[in-house]
Amino acid sequence: MMSLSTVTSTVGALELPCSRLSPISTTQIQFLTVLAKRQPRRRRAPFPILIHSNHHLRHGLSNPKSSFHRVHCSGEAGHFDTTEQSSVTSFKDGEEEARSESYIALFVRMLGLDNDPLDREQAVEALWKYSLGGKKCVDAIMRFHGCLNLIVSLLKSESSSTCEAASGLLRSIASVNLYRELVAESGALEELTALLSRPSLATVVKEQSICALWNLTVDEGIREKVADFDILKLLISFLEDDDVNVKEAAGGVLANLALSRSNHKIMVEVGVIPKLAKLLKGDNSENKGSKVIRKEARNVLLELAKDEYYRILVIEEGVVPIPIIGADAYKSFRPDLYSWPSLPDGIKVEQTAKAPSRFGASELLLGLNVDKNVDDVDEAKMKAIVGRTNQQFLARIGAIEFEKEIKSEGPGKSQQRQLTLLPCVDGVARLVLILGLADEVAVSRAAESVADACINEEMRVSFMEAGAVKPLVQLLANNNKESVKIPVIHALKNLSLSRTVCQRIEAEGAVPFFINLLKQSEISLGITEQILDVLAHILDPSKEMESKFYEGPVNGSKADSRKEALDAAVISRLVQIAKTASPNLLRKAISVIEFGTVTDPTMDTIISEDITAVLDVALRQNVLDEPENEAEELEKHLLELEEAGLTISSASRLLTKLLDSESFRQSVDMTLFTELLRKILRSNLPLHYKDWVASCLVKITSLSSPSPSLNNPINVEVTLYKTIPSLVEQMSFSSTPEAKEAAVLELNKIVSEGVPESTQAVASNGGIEPLVKLLEEKNERCVEASLSVLYNLSMDSENHTAIIRAGAVPVLRRIVMSQRPQWEKALRLLRDLPV
Repeated sequence: MMSLSTVTSTVGALELPCSRLSPISTTQIQFLTVLAKRQPRRRRAPFPILIHSNHHLRHGLSNPKSSFHRVHCSGEAGHFDTTEQSSVTSFKDGEEEARSESYIALFVRMLGLDNDPLDREQAVEALWKYSLGGKKCVDAIMRFHGCLNLIVSLLKSESSSTCEAASGLLRSIASVNLYRELVAESGALEELTALLSRPSLATVVKEQSICALWNLTVDEGIREKVADFDILKLLISFLEDDDVNVKEAAGGVLANLALSRSNHKIMVEVGVIPKLAKLLKGDNSENKGSKVIRKEARNVLLELAKDEYYRILVIEEGVVPIPIIGADAYKSFRPDLYSWPSLPDGIKVEQTAKAPSRFGASELLLGLNVDKNVDDVDEAKMKAIVGRTNQQFLARIGAIEFEKEIKSEGPGKSQQRQLTLLPCVDGVARLVLILGLADEVAVSRAAESVADACINEEMRVSFMEAGAVKPLVQLLANNNKESVKIPVIHALKNLSLSRTVCQRIEAEGAVPFFINLLKQSEISLGITEQILDVLAHILDPSKEMESKFYEGPVNGSKADSRKEALDAAVISRLVQIAKTASPNLLRKAISVIEFGTVTDPTMDTIISEDITAVLDVALRQNVLDEPENEAEELEKHLLELEEAGLTISSASRLLTKLLDSESFRQSVDMTLFTELLRKILRSNLPLHYKDWVASCLVKITSLSSPSPSLNNPINVEVTLYKTIPSLVEQMSFSSTPEAKEAAVLELNKIVSEGVPESTQAVASNGGIEPLVKLLEEKNERCVEASLSVLYNLSMDSENHTAIIRAGAVPVLRRIVMSQRPQWEKALRLLRDLPV
C-alpha cells in the first residue's frame, strides 16, 4: 500500500467514499477506461484528436491480456466476464456515475505536488485515457477546480510518459470550446513551449504537445499569444521531423495561426513560406504520401497569399494561385486533335521522317524525329509540354476539379473568390487551359491570376511557352464584355514587361485591337492607362527595338502594319489624352506618339495636331522646385521627381526628333521651349534624366547658329549642368580604368578651354576627391590631366581646404620625391596650397 497525503489546496474539498487515500487499483483504472468507452460517439470535431497515435491506449484497448479488459471488484466473490458488455451491465447508471466521480476525484487528488512522482504519473495517465471518451468525460474532470494547474505542472517532469500523458490530457481538454481559454490562462502555453524546446524529446511527447497547441489555436484570442518568434521557429523545425504525425500537427498549428492576419508578418519573417512551399510541391518523396501536410501547407499559403506582397513571395517559391471554377466549367474543354505534334505555344514541330511509322509512334512521341540541328526545345518548353499533358489528361477524365473542393469552404464563401495552389508547371498549364473554356467568369478569373503571377521574367516566359498569349489576344478580339476585357488587358500588360513576350504579343496581332480600343472615347481612364502601357512597351523606341522592327519581319509582323495602325485618328486621340491626363498617362501617350516619328519621317500627321501643347504640358513640372516642408514630404517629393523625370525625358526625346522637320520648326516657338529646357537643366532633376534635355538644347543651338561657339549661353549651361556632372560621376563610379581616363581627359579639356565657372562646377559636384584618387594611378596621362584640373581648382582659395581634406598633400609629395614625369606640376600645386 502506497501512502498518499491529503488533497492539495488547489484541488478543493472532495467527498470521497473513505477518509483515507488508498492506492490506485487496477479495478479503478479499468472502470474509468470502460466507462469512457461507453460514451456515445460524437461527430468528429474540427480539431485533431489522433487517438490512434497513443501507444499506451492502443496497447491497453487492443491486447486481450491487458488489465483494461479484466474488472476486479474488491469485496465481492467471483469474477466478472472479461467482455466490456458484461462489465458495464453489472452496474446501474447511478452507481456507475457515483463511482466514476469518486475515482476521478481520487486521481485528481493524486496529481498533488506532495505525492510520489510515480503516483502522479499513474493518475495523469488514467485521467488522460478517461478524457478520450469525449466531452462528458472532460466535463467530469474539469468539475474539480485547480486540476489544470496540477496537470500543467507535470509538463516539467523528466519522465516522457508523464509528459506525454499530461500534454495528451491538455489536448483533450483544449478540444472543448468551453475550456480552451482556461487552459491558456493556466500557463500551459509557456510550459508546452518549454517542453518542446528540450533538445531530446520523445516523438510521442512532441506529437501530443503540438496537438495540444493545435487545439488551443482554434481560438482567435489564443493565436496571438502562440504567434511568438521562438514557437514559430520550433514549429518550422518540426516540419522536417521524421515522424509524419509530428509534421502534420505542426502544419495544423501554422494553419490555425495563419487565420489571423495579424500573425502573417511574423510568420513570413520567420521563413514559413519556403518550407511550406517545398512541402506542397512534394520536392521530397517522403512528403508526397501525406495529404494532411500538403493540405495544411496549402491552407497557410492561401491565407498569406491574400496579401499582395506575400503573394509575390509565394509565387517566387514556385507555387501559383489557381481559381477554383467548378467541375462543370471544364465540360466545354475540347482538346485539339494533332496530326503532328506541336508545342504548347502553337509552334509546329518540323516533320523530318520520310514516311510515317508503322504504329504511329513518330506522331505520338514528340522528339524522336526532330532534326538534330533543332536545339530550341529548352527547359521552359519541356515544362510547358509536361504541364499541358498533365492538365489535359485530368480534364479528359473529369478529375481536374471536384465539386467537394468548392463546397469545402462552406456555403458562406462565394465560389468566385476560392483559390487553390499548384506547382508552377501544373499551375501555368491549368490557367492556360481555363483561358480556352467557354465560361466567361472562369476565363476572367484565370486572366486575373495570370496577371498576378507575372512577377518576373521567368514566369512571363513560362506563360508564353505554355501558349497563354494566343487565347488572351483572341479574347481581346472576340469578347466585348468589360468584365472579360479588363483582366485580359491587365494580363497582357504584365506579360508585355518582357521584351521576348512583347514580340509574341505583337506577332499574334494584338496591336490593332489595342488601337481600336484606344479610339473609343468612352473607355475608362484605368483601361486607357493599361492599353497605353502595352503599346508603350511594344512601340517604345528607347528599348532599341527599332532595328528589329524595321530591318525585316518579326515573328510574321512587318513595319507596314505598325505604320497603318498609327493613323491620324490614333494620333488625335493620343494628343487628346495627353492634354488632360495624369503625368503617368502623359508619359505613355508621348512614348507612343514618338513611335510615329519613326514610322513617318515627314511627321505631317503629328505636326497637324496640337502637339506643341502636349510638349508644353510635359515640360512644365511644378515638382522641379525645392520642397517647402522638411523630411516628412521629402520621400514623396523624390518619387514625384522620378516620375517627372521620366515624363520630361520622353517629351525632350520627342521634341528632338520633331526638330528634324522644317514645318515643325516654322510652326513652333523655339524661344519658349529653349527657356523651358534651360530651366529643367538647371533644376535638381536626377542627372540621367537630363540626357535628352541637353541633347535637345544642343540641337536647338546648332539649328539657330550654324557655327556654335563654346561661349554660347546654352552650350555653357549644358557643359555646367550636364557634361561636367556626368564626367565627375564617371570618374567616381566607373569600374574600368579606360572610362576614368576618358572622363578626366575630357574634364581637363573643358577646364583648359576656359569655360566660365567650370572649376566651380567641378568642385560643387564633388570632383575634387576622385581627382585626388586618380593621382595614385599608374597611368601617366591620367595623372597629368588630374594635376592640371586640380591646379586650376587651386586658383580659387575656397577649394584649398577640400583639396587638402581629400588627401592630396602626401600624394603630391610622393610624386615629387619619386621624380615622376609630372613632379614639377605637383610641386607647383604644393606651393599653392597652404601647407
